[in-house]
Amino acid sequence: MGAKNNVTEFVLLSLFQSREMQRACFLVFSIFHVLTVLGNLLVIVTINASKTLHAPMYFFLSHLSCADMCYPSATTPKMIADTLVERKTISFEGCMTQLFSAHFFGGTEIFLLTAVAYDRYVAICRPLHYTTIMGRRRCGLLAGASWVAGFLHSILQTLLTVQLPFCGPNEIDNFFCDVHPLLKLACADTYVAGLIVVANSGMISLVSFVILIISYVVILLSLRSRTRSSEGRRKALSTCGSHITVVTLFFGPCVFIYLRPSTTLSVDKMVAVFYMVITPLLNPVIYSLRNAEVKKAMKRLWVRAMKPEER
Repeated sequence: MGAKNNVTEFVLLSLFQSREMQRACFLVFSIFHVLTVLGNLLVIVTINASKTLHAPMYFFLSHLSCADMCYPSATTPKMIADTLVERKTISFEGCMTQLFSAHFFGGTEIFLLTAVAYDRYVAICRPLHYTTIMGRRRCGLLAGASWVAGFLHSILQTLLTVQLPFCGPNEIDNFFCDVHPLLKLACADTYVAGLIVVANSGMISLVSFVILIISYVVILLSLRSRTRSSEGRRKALSTCGSHITVVTLFFGPCVFIYLRPSTTLSVDKMVAVFYMVITPLLNPVIYSLRNAEVKKAMKRLWVRAMKPEER
């Protein structure tokens, strides 16, 4: 740790070396990013402008859409811009900022997904006490705690990395700044730092994933024994199925990336593309656009926007 940090910038390696493939990536990732931002923004505007979407679930979904909109914005615009240049560089400060932002919004999303699962558990397993348990104050505390926990997770990752000395190679084997590739470049023994990363990012992802799966198993068992209405059971099963799909798509790659020693694999970049670019676009589709009440609210907002004001 006595080595001096004389690295002022890092060189990012693209997904593909071919110029044709990089042009294709520019088009595909640009479309994905625009759709992600617009889709999540539409969900946020619909929930906050609607007079009917005041249930706690929609409150959490608006926060989740906010995290989904910001999460890829920490890395995707830089990745898109890099497809147009030959030498892809990022300053040391920019790299640390990117690292902090990605883990902040990604960590927040993990805790928000847990809050959504808790909300569904109370709604289905304790319906008579739902309004009492999930009051406005409790929902606000859960959402605020998710953002604070995401910040604490991210600041630990960033402080762990920024204090390392970088004095030699500066090529990051990824399209954005992440912990594992940076630990490989440090001019110091990073064994302890690697263990902290696994304990922080890896265990948070794994434990949250296990808790969420167990909670949905309990919910499904409760549905089987309590819900007599076939329509109510079908609606609840559809909601839980959507949530389980999102949880699996998001947590699977995170567990694969972070729950292992500080090593990088060739497949890591493609896995990162999946949870950085694709999953944030799927979330508003799976969570919100498949929800009948959200779609009705969107139609009402559209009609209201298109209808001229009566004088």
